[in-house]
Amino acid sequence: MLSGPDKGKSGKVARVLPRENSVLIEGLNMAKHHLKARKQGQKGQVIVRERFIDAAKVAMVCKSCGKTTRIGYTVTESNKVRICRKCKAEI
Repeated sequence: MLSGPDKGKSGKVARVLPRENSVLIEGLNMAKHHLKARKQGQKGQVIVRERFIDAAKVAMVCKSCGKTTRIGYTVTESNKVRICRKCKAEI
């Protein structure tokens, strides 16, 4: 993540919502959610779960150099390949 309370942390992308331009990252942007008791004798709960975050606040981490980077593309013979803009390695 590039900003917010979890700045500098990284995680795996769980879901992407392209129309809303947001992503859900496992273990980041956690929020408490209160659940009311629904049945007799059941207790209410406070659940901590991930929230969606704007896609502009996250960056891809290159596997080879370990740095946050933007994505570039190269076209090889028949397919299009994503590359790291810093070290030019395939992602």
